[in-house]
Amino acid sequence: MKSVFIYTVLSFCCLPVAFSQTLAEAKDLYLKGEYAKALPVFETEYATKPNDANINHWYGVCLFETGGDRVQAEKSLLFASQKRIQDSFYYLGQLYTDEFRFAEATEAFNKYESMLKKKDDDARARLEEKRKEMSRLNRVVSNTEDIQIIDSLVVDKTTFLSAYKLSHSSGRLDYFDKVFTSNKRVESTVYFNEKETKIYYAQPEKNGSYTLYSMEKLLDKYGNEKKLSATNFNLTGDLNYPYVMADGVTIYFSAKDYDSLGGYDLFVSRYNMNNDTYLAPERLNMPFNSLYNDYMMVVDEEKGIGWFASDRFQPEGKVCIYTFIPNKTVKIVESDDEKYMAGRARITSIKDTWLKGQNYSQLIALARKAPKEEVKVVRDFEFVINDGNTYYKLADFKNKTARDTYFRVVQMKSDLRSVSEKLDNLRSTYSKSSQEARRTMATEITDLEKKQEQLQRQIPPLEVQARNQEIQDLQ
Repeated sequence: MKSVFIYTVLSFCCLPVAFSQTLAEAKDLYLKGEYAKALPVFETEYATKPNDANINHWYGVCLFETGGDRVQAEKSLLFASQKRIQDSFYYLGQLYTDEFRFAEATEAFNKYESMLKKKDDDARARLEEKRKEMSRLNRVVSNTEDIQIIDSLVVDKTTFLSAYKLSHSSGRLDYFDKVFTSNKRVESTVYFNEKETKIYYAQPEKNGSYTLYSMEKLLDKYGNEKKLSATNFNLTGDLNYPYVMADGVTIYFSAKDYDSLGGYDLFVSRYNMNNDTYLAPERLNMPFNSLYNDYMMVVDEEKGIGWFASDRFQPEGKVCIYTFIPNKTVKIVESDDEKYMAGRARITSIKDTWLKGQNYSQLIALARKAPKEEVKVVRDFEFVINDGNTYYKLADFKNKTARDTYFRVVQMKSDLRSVSEKLDNLRSTYSKSSQEARRTMATEITDLEKKQEQLQRQIPPLEVQARNQEIQDLQ
């Protein structure tokens, strides 16, 4: 009995030593920036010592740095700030910045600066960077677009395209791995235009970063792969999730630029047919973009609605698809209420974006309705062989030589369409251009006219040749 008593006493005596060692290890991890490892210890400490200023500070910082409970992080940091713990003001400023509470962020940063030592240049430099981030975010939030978000749906990220119910005129979307064969998973999508004559997609380069490409349909397969922009739209990092409007000119995509607000940001650009390049992309306003990943912008002109995806405020593996009514021209939210502006920018509530007295039920139903499946008749072309035979696809040919000959015809007709489109565009802009630009355009127009004339002259004889070659097998 005596030995049991001694063991119990020794156990209680040793407990503070083990306790202090654990706390010391957590503090060491904290100083090394390993906040996730330190968090459980500080959480346990907080439960037993909720009025300890240092514990509150460490706990609040770890929650902030790991993306944990922000309400608790603010509560703990506020408690620590009341006890004049210097760095608590620095972290409160960051937390308020992330929540677009800029007046409170400014106040917290000012208090932090007032407590700095005169020669603490490193801390002042870090503070200046945070103030620049706050200033930039403040400008971005003040330019939040006034859009009506009529619906939202949380889905699994792996199947997020199921929420996009495009009308046939807007083309279709699919996953890269379902369209192409790859030896590893490629996290990107493929956009098919309405007639599925052209596709746009992203794929990883040798360095692992994603880049945008397009391909054209050549009879029964896609080919002529082209990188959309030689300069990658002057953006850094991944470019992904393309969508092209029915005009064939306007393209939406996402990019992880060095200047991104979050991970992926949404951009829009336009194709310039004059020089076969894209204009400098524009980053979309909030609420389309956020401090999280925002991607897959789609505008269905037939339905009069759009969709975009975002993982803001979502658990791992989930994504929210927002349905909105596109504006014909950009309209900015106007309000002096910082809290209201923050809510509109963050999409705190989609009902805050609704117009008074407006009923969106029919539009929501239309957005959720999938178009009827069309029975597709495969007709890549129409080529009359004789009175009894008309071919619509390459596989109809019996004679291999004839098939190869007509394949050349198809390629040349594709080139002819491209040349003709460029000529039409150049001629329409010629009269509006400067004298210097006209001289350059005149040379280009002349070259394209020669190429157009050459193709128009070469195609008919090849068609006759293919027809005669095929007739030999039909006799």
